[in-house]
Amino acid sequence: MRINSRIRVSPVRLIGHDGEQIGIIPTSEAIERAEAIGLDLVEVSPNSRPPVCRILDYGKYKYELSKKDRLAKKKSHAFQMKEMRYRPKIDEHDYQFKAKHVRNFIEMGSKVKTFVRFRGREMAYTEQGKKILDRVAEDLKDVAVVESPARLDGRQMTMVLAPTVEVLKKARAHVKTGSSEKKNETPVGKPKEAAIAGKSTDDSIED
Repeated sequence: MRINSRIRVSPVRLIGHDGEQIGIIPTSEAIERAEAIGLDLVEVSPNSRPPVCRILDYGKYKYELSKKDRLAKKKSHAFQMKEMRYRPKIDEHDYQFKAKHVRNFIEMGSKVKTFVRFRGREMAYTEQGKKILDRVAEDLKDVAVVESPARLDGRQMTMVLAPTVEVLKKARAHVKTGSSEKKNETPVGKPKEAAIAGKSTDDSIED
């Protein structure tokens, strides 16, 4: 079994496979303990003095870590800014359809940029555009607050809605953040392999 020279000559602080704090022991003894139960020795905190290692199933650990990372990325996507576009002469059915989506975005914890785009002669209906955005804010006041009031910028009138404190807390409660320390964990000893790792190395909906 080959071990990185720095690790080979250094003692390590060992954590057992069940979370037990074993203490500071020689690296060779830590490897022997991992081999004895058919698990791996993984360096989890390379910058500590002495380095901290854990006994665990490295393959299973990497699989679980990748699952957590994918889940965290998927959930964090919900907090990105969303967009919803309206037309100044939108009919009731389309308005309700879009309002439902805006509510869903807000309840997921996202801010939503709502805007009305005016084309050609539709610039004559800017007041109608403001009425639409004001209606959106009123219809969603139970879950959202107006972060940026409606304002006209060229041919587009924009308003930004944000979740209320209560809604945001509820949305964040469903997001589990992974441990940044675990992302730096590297294998020190692999009892069943010859080679050993060395140093630690807008969403938008439009009509």
